[in-house]
Amino acid sequence: MLLKEIVQGIKLVKGYDISILDFKTRSNFICDYFVICNGNSCNQVFSIFQHIEKFIMKKLNIKPYHIEGLKNKKWILIDYESIVVHIFQKEVRLYYNIENVWNHNNL
Repeated sequence: MLLKEIVQGIKLVKGYDISILDFKTRSNFICDYFVICNGNSCNQVFSIFQHIEKFIMKKLNIKPYHIEGLKNKKWILIDYESIVVHIFQKEVRLYYNIENVWNHNNL
């Protein structure tokens, strides 16, 4: 349910290039899923973050466990414990390439 609502929240504010990495089959992994998306600017990245946080609180009454990246707004991470959301500016996402870093083949 949380995963579906996070994706819906991203789409509602025009976050794009949404990827979901599933780690449920990994034992002792940090979370069940990564949700990764892009925004076009610092303002949009921050707007996506704000919307997700409010949307999930309103729909499911769940607050993030931890948040990172609010100062530079180029990569904001929202930790919901079982799901970690990464909101990137496109060039930052390309640079860090976390889909490849966390690919099941590399674990």
